[in-house]
Amino acid sequence: MATDILVPTLGESVSTATVARWLKKAGEAVAVDEPLVELETDKVTVEVNAPAAGVIESISADEGAEVEPGAVLGSIAAGAGAAAPVPAAKPHKPEPVAPVAAQPKVEAPRTPAGPVAVPGHAPLPAAAKLMAENNVTAEQVGAGSAKDGRIAKGDVLDFLSRPAAAPAAAAKPAAQRPLEEGEERVKMTRLRVTIARRLKEAQNNAAMLTTFNEVDMGAAMALRTEYRDVFEKKHGVRLGFMSFFVKACVAALKEFPAVNAEIQGDELIYKNFVHMGVAVGGPNGLVVPVLRNADRMGFAEIEKTIGSFGKRVRDGQLKLEEMAGGSFTITNGGVYGSLMSTPILNPPQSGILGMHKIQDRPMAVGGKVEICPMMYIALSYDHRIVDGKEAVSFLVRVKESIEDPRRLMLDI
Repeated sequence: MATDILVPTLGESVSTATVARWLKKAGEAVAVDEPLVELETDKVTVEVNAPAAGVIESISADEGAEVEPGAVLGSIAAGAGAAAPVPAAKPHKPEPVAPVAAQPKVEAPRTPAGPVAVPGHAPLPAAAKLMAENNVTAEQVGAGSAKDGRIAKGDVLDFLSRPAAAPAAAAKPAAQRPLEEGEERVKMTRLRVTIARRLKEAQNNAAMLTTFNEVDMGAAMALRTEYRDVFEKKHGVRLGFMSFFVKACVAALKEFPAVNAEIQGDELIYKNFVHMGVAVGGPNGLVVPVLRNADRMGFAEIEKTIGSFGKRVRDGQLKLEEMAGGSFTITNGGVYGSLMSTPILNPPQSGILGMHKIQDRPMAVGGKVEICPMMYIALSYDHRIVDGKEAVSFLVRVKESIEDPRRLMLDI
C-alpha cells in the first residue's frame, strides 16, 4: 500500500509553496523521516521528510510547481519490492516538461494565441487555467515568481488585482527598456517579491506615522561593561543591547496596550501577551522571527533566543512557525550604520521600534556640555488605533528605561 507525500501546513499567512528541488528520484529507496523534497515559500525553505520507509513510487509535483498545504507531492510504496510499479507511473509524471529545451514543444500546441508562450514565462497548470478563464496572456503577466520565471497562480491573481487589469486584457503592457552596457536583469526572489508587496500594503492600508526620540546609552553601556564577563560565564551568552530594548518595549507595551493590538475589520484585538518580533537580516532578505511570550523572558533567555534565530536565519533553518504571530517588532538599522530611519509596520501589527547607531554627540547635561553616547529611536505606528499621545508616551517610556536600566530590574 502506498503512502502519500503531502505538503505540510506552511504556517500563518502562507497559503502556497513552490517545489524547489527533489532530493530523491522515483525508484529510490528512502528511510522514514529522510528529506525528500524542498519547498520554497514566501519566507523560508521547508524540507518535507518521508512519512514512511519504502521506495519512491511516483512524483506528482515537478520542480517549479506551485502547491498548497495538503496537496500530494508523490507517493512511497512500502518495501523494496514496491519499486516495480515505477515504470508504469512514468507516463503520469510530467518530468519531460522540466527541461527548458522541451518547453516550446509543450507550450506551442496549447497556446494558439501566441503571446502566452513567452520564453521563460511558461505558466504553471493552475496559473494557465486561471489565465484562460480571464483571457489573460503570459505577455501581460510578465515574468513569474516560480522557478525559472514561470508564472504561478499568485502572479495571475496579482495581475488581476491591478486597477487596470480587466480592461487591459486586449492592451499590451509597456515594453521593458533595453539594457545599457554594464546592466543586467536579475529575477527577484519570491521572498523579495513578498517583502515588496507586504511593505507596500502596509503603506497603503495603515495610517502610518513615525515619532522620534533620542536615548543616552551611557547607563546601559556601563551596566553591560560591569556585568559582561560574569553574565557570559553564568549564562553562556553575551549580554547585548537588544535584550535591554526588548525588556523596555515589554514594559511600555504593558502601559500602552494599543501599541500591542491590531485591527480586524471594525474591531480591535488587544493582547494579554507580548510576542516580540526581532528583524534579522539573512542571505535572502529580512525575516522577523518572534520571541513568544517575551514578557516572561529574562535577559539571558532573550539573548540566547535571538542568537539562535540569527544563526538559523544565516543557515536557512528557521521554521515557519517561528515567524508567526508577532504582536510588535524591533528592528536595528544601527548594526548597518544607520543613524536615523522610518521603519515600516509589519502587518497586522500596529507598532514597530527602530534602533539606530550609537554615536557620541555633545549634549547639555546639568547646565554643562558633555559628550554622550546617543542613539536615535523611532516608533512607527498605525494612527487608526494608536493616538499620537500614546505613541509619544510609549517612546518616552522606552527612553526612560534604557537611560535608567534599574527600572527594568524593578519593573517600574
